[in-house]
Amino acid sequence: MQLSTQNLVVGYDAETILNGIDLTVPDGKITALLGPNGCGKSTLLKTMARLLQPRSGQVLWQGQNLHRQPSRQIARQLAMLAQTQQIPEGVKVAELVAYGRSPYTGFWGRLDQTDRDIIERVMIQTGIQELAERMVTDLSGGQRQRVWLAMTLAQDTPYLLLDEPTTYMDLNHQVELMQLLRQLNRQGRTIVTVLHDINQACRYCDHLIVMANGAVHAQGTPTSVLTAELLEQVFSVKARIYPDPVAGTPMCVVE
Repeated sequence: MQLSTQNLVVGYDAETILNGIDLTVPDGKITALLGPNGCGKSTLLKTMARLLQPRSGQVLWQGQNLHRQPSRQIARQLAMLAQTQQIPEGVKVAELVAYGRSPYTGFWGRLDQTDRDIIERVMIQTGIQELAERMVTDLSGGQRQRVWLAMTLAQDTPYLLLDEPTTYMDLNHQVELMQLLRQLNRQGRTIVTVLHDINQACRYCDHLIVMANGAVHAQGTPTSVLTAELLEQVFSVKARIYPDPVAGTPMCVVE
């Protein structure tokens, strides 16, 4: 399996956001998309998830144009957690998580034992099993984020695309989420995630793609990518790079 882009150009109305993106997502790795606000990270992820149509160029899945492949077929391969979600009225947590099984359940949406087992497993993984009968509208922002993540995981796809998944989460749930992503990766999932915390990305991700002004500025392992020069060029900050005392991965400290 492979997800890649060729000369990808994407924009909104008269504004061009991505301008000629060529990249290949490494299989079996966790890739972080990094960069300042407005550089095109979320736009790239949405285009790879078929939520946005390219102006030119293409997204390729297994060598074929992703946007021309059957929706249900792709939904069994790629699952996307968007940055913002419309909160449904009158829906319980367990019901929302079950929506993740829609690529498999057919027209009537009937769950079989396999579906129910997957739903139970992802609710345990995300720590929301005790919220199963609560209304989604009654939850805090962090709880809702974990519910949306569980629904995404319920699709049971080999590729996960996550747009700022730690949004609204307090520190302990952020750590739990990143550890869960490592666990899922060890089980064979390829993960692409937009993150803002550079040190978090270096600790938990195998591959970094740093974007600036709608283009890829640098990509590679955290050790090869994270430099003081890059931080000044892309983020306009002066920083020093040290080894993380726990993980041994690069860690930036702003001067």
